[in-house]
Amino acid sequence: MRAVLKWMLRILLMLALAAVVVGFWKREEIQRLMAVNSLFSEEKIVHNFSNMDKAFLTVSLPRGNGPTWELPYGPGFELPEGTDNWIEDRAVTSLLVMQDGQIRFEEYYLGTGPDDRRISWSVAKSYLSALFGILLTEGAIQSLDDPVVKYAPELQGTAYHGASIRNVLNMASGVIFDEDYFDPKSDINRMGRVIALGGELDDFTASLQDSFATPGETWQYVSIDTHVIGMVIRGATGRSVTELLTEKIIQPLGLEYDGYYVTDGAGVAFVLGGLNFTTRDFARFGQMILQNGRHNGEQLVPADWIAESVLPSAPTAPGEIGYGYQWWIPLGAHEGEFLARGVYGQYLYFDQPRGVLIVTTGADRKFRDPGINEANIEMFRKIAQSL
Repeated sequence: MRAVLKWMLRILLMLALAAVVVGFWKREEIQRLMAVNSLFSEEKIVHNFSNMDKAFLTVSLPRGNGPTWELPYGPGFELPEGTDNWIEDRAVTSLLVMQDGQIRFEEYYLGTGPDDRRISWSVAKSYLSALFGILLTEGAIQSLDDPVVKYAPELQGTAYHGASIRNVLNMASGVIFDEDYFDPKSDINRMGRVIALGGELDDFTASLQDSFATPGETWQYVSIDTHVIGMVIRGATGRSVTELLTEKIIQPLGLEYDGYYVTDGAGVAFVLGGLNFTTRDFARFGQMILQNGRHNGEQLVPADWIAESVLPSAPTAPGEIGYGYQWWIPLGAHEGEFLARGVYGQYLYFDQPRGVLIVTTGADRKFRDPGINEANIEMFRKIAQSL
């Protein structure tokens, strides 16, 4: 009996030692997985959204050595009635209002500040659209109607086999992808675990085999479509999105701070939601877009591409918010009114005729409640109209 107990104790000690060794060997992956599991928790969400580089693999987007684009302050103004309640209810962490290139209002909340580099979530999709338009104009990509597999052959035989570039820009690939952030088993959360554990998003994308509609037939928001755009860009140019975005947009903008992308285990940028910048640096990109792609006398993004991108060209259902090439167009929008939007309350809102740009970051855990997005857009309109 004593011999059996000794044997069992030896086995338990060996297992414990193995667990310690594996835990040490995989400690970074385990830490990232734990971060994913608590990323949106009520007590951590605000801090986490300002410190994504503490939890995930990242790659720098250096601002370069050029002069900073100074954003002058214009006269202040009274925010519309109800704005204070909206800021509190929506867990807004920053609000910056610009008109005609001047900051008319800037404030930070919930312990955040102007130096915080906040996660963009899907606002990053609109940055990628701008980069894509540059590359299309330069001839690196021949046509929006080219099949994605022309530039991303690893998607041959997958759910993306019949999709065109236009289809994925419009979120009309027809690929089945569950985007429920609150379901641990959803595709979007499985994708998050792939990133946390150092896996590769290209492999994850190539594993998708099922479709619900013919490409181009039906609009459904499928974030992984944006990763496919990134694959197309990389395949067409032989360069990383990080390098291209830095060279063609980030450094010419004259940002205050370096930004960064969250990446997967292969160092590939998480282009569908992984940008991190300060609120003012988000505003510098937004102001360039508001100015039809021009900054400092240089046409950074083709004006024709921006105009085409913000048309509601996707096959959305009647009565739904419109969608273009990775940009949103609100219901009842007038010409020049459009927005970039990310989960949990990240927005760039544009009203070109009024010369207005509104930037918000947030940690709104109720962002998917019915009517929230519509109420946010109405608040932006009230602010723009009150200037």
